[in-house]
Amino acid sequence: MEWWKKSVVYQIYPKSFMDSNGDGVGDIPGIISKLDYLKQLGVDVIWLSPIYDSPQEDNGYDIRDYQEIFHQYGTMADFEQLLEEMHKRELKLVMDLVVNHTSDEHQWFVQSKQSKDSDYRDYYIWRDGKDNGEPPTNWGSTFGGSAWTLDEETGQYYLHIFAKKQPDLNWENVSLREDVYSMMKFWLDKGIDGFRMDVINFISKDPDFPEGEKNPGDAYGNGGQHYINGPRIHEYLREMNQEVLSKYDVLTVGEMPGAAPEDAQIYTNPENQELNMVFTFEHMDLDSKNGDKWSFTDLHLQDLKENFEKWQTSLHGVGWNSLYWNNHDQPRIVSRFGNDGEYRVKSAKMLATCLHMLQGTPYIYQGEEIGMTNVRFDELDDYRDIELINMYHDRKQQGWNHERLMAAIYKKGRDNARTPMQWNSRENGGFTTGTPWIKSNPVYTDINAEQALDDENSIFYYYHNLIQLRKKHDIITTGKFELLLREHPHIFAYKRVEGNQQLLVLCNFSDQELVIEDEEILQFIGEASVLIANEDARENEKLSPYEGIVYSL
Repeated sequence: MEWWKKSVVYQIYPKSFMDSNGDGVGDIPGIISKLDYLKQLGVDVIWLSPIYDSPQEDNGYDIRDYQEIFHQYGTMADFEQLLEEMHKRELKLVMDLVVNHTSDEHQWFVQSKQSKDSDYRDYYIWRDGKDNGEPPTNWGSTFGGSAWTLDEETGQYYLHIFAKKQPDLNWENVSLREDVYSMMKFWLDKGIDGFRMDVINFISKDPDFPEGEKNPGDAYGNGGQHYINGPRIHEYLREMNQEVLSKYDVLTVGEMPGAAPEDAQIYTNPENQELNMVFTFEHMDLDSKNGDKWSFTDLHLQDLKENFEKWQTSLHGVGWNSLYWNNHDQPRIVSRFGNDGEYRVKSAKMLATCLHMLQGTPYIYQGEEIGMTNVRFDELDDYRDIELINMYHDRKQQGWNHERLMAAIYKKGRDNARTPMQWNSRENGGFTTGTPWIKSNPVYTDINAEQALDDENSIFYYYHNLIQLRKKHDIITTGKFELLLREHPHIFAYKRVEGNQQLLVLCNFSDQELVIEDEEILQFIGEASVLIANEDARENEKLSPYEGIVYSL
């Protein structure tokens, strides 16, 4: 079996993980100082969000030089030491690959912008505006405003699906692709163990650049249908695999907004030689109204169950999935689908149980293993995320009031995931001796790693146990998924089945005690043994608030 199928990945957001020199920004020496903590947790792979040289317009997802380390994070020598120390501990390192766009300060773009005749002009997507003086298409940028910016010098517009300082690369250009592959080999030859590929299914655009569909009241059209899973995407990924990835034993995961299970079957089927697995997004949109993340609604558990069932059954025996609740773009799951008050510890364990018993490669985001929560800063000025700040000003113009905007930020803002890691109860949670680049969540006095390590019943050790179970029981990796109690509004119940071995997973997503009435489930419980549970004193026919339990037969 491929090593990455049994692995558990831990994502580090370097800026917020551990600061070694007191400048308020996390760094590579800080990460090195915490490797033993990660080894103790039991993870196999560490994925680093971008550490490359960058102006930090989008916290490193705007890359100025792919083969240099951002100065606040350290040096290439620091990176090489990190890699060596990780491999010494039998930890693997996965890097972020951001090749849909670069920074506008990247040398390719600097040269591309100089003239229409530049050798690098076609490394990016340049188009003439419309005759009426409008941009080439009505597409809106993900971060607000138009997806096109006019360059006064050459009189053409360049495309940026994200920020103005993140121009999109033109994958139609063979030289560009060769340069990207060369850069990937640079890192793989250093000994890294794979890539997490940022919005990789955006790299192929419809060359005709049609208008995007526009809803009433929207300032811009939705260009997504013309660049998500675009016309040449499979061709590009197969070429990348053939030229680079197939020559190394690596983990590859594609971040793919808008990819359905049918798409993932193609992307991850080993016969197609594209990627190992994808990050899906559908389950992260279930608490959004009409696909707008800032207009939120309560999660309906039936929707989550049906979504997980769809992905689990579609990819079983065909491709492979990643499993996650949290990452650098998502609010904290215990504040979102759990209960971050009275039942914080218990609901965090329940959510972990629900996810880690599924088929796929689990991803843990820094702080998830200690139950870090969303933050509520009083002032907009305390926030740092470009998406969040642009949204605030855009929606203010559309008539949203301050209270509604702040409620949306508290619920869904990306900075919820980006507050500093909470190591101990000392100032700023032990993250820095200086002033952190973004304020710490004041709950660090009660929620921190030091406290978790001192408590044998902590969320940390529960995650450790889940990771050990995955290594020990092949059924978790290879078994079939069967959804039970489909219509129950509060219980997520499913079985994993392989041959005559079965696991039963029961998770209560509510603060109510619930009675189990299903005869088949009660019979299973009567014959089975408990594999793991977040509740000690328990009754077989009842689930206490936020209880999570796994039975083995």
